[in-house]
Amino acid sequence: MNTAIAALAGSAIGSLTTFTSAWLTQYRQDRANRLSGEKARRQELYKQFIGETSKLYADALVHDHAEVSALVSVFALVSQMRIVSSSAVIEKAEAVVLLILNTYPVPNKTFSDLRDLMRSHAVNPLREFSEECRAELHALNDR
Repeated sequence: MNTAIAALAGSAIGSLTTFTSAWLTQYRQDRANRLSGEKARRQELYKQFIGETSKLYADALVHDHAEVSALVSVFALVSQMRIVSSSAVIEKAEAVVLLILNTYPVPNKTFSDLRDLMRSHAVNPLREFSEECRAELHALNDR
């Protein structure tokens, strides 16, 4: 009788161990897939923001008036970031948008002015935003 109980207990423990191991493996795979998807979505969002704001900043340097539809697009991207991004990323994104809005009323730059700006690396409105995004995406890997 004791032998039968020991055999049943051993079988139950073995089954429980196998089940727990399979469950933990599946849980880790699901978590990794979820984090990978989240990272990919953020990367695409940040890529769109960088593309849109780069165009708008270049436009602001040489024009006095903004295309409202382009600004709305950027505001929409910032709003999407509010859902998934850290407050530090949002703060940097808002700073970029504010710089663009403040650049439109400034006297237009000539081609020579733009060339000088590019050579001096004096203006890189997306640097801090990009660095903050990189830090956030790196932190996702550490979860």
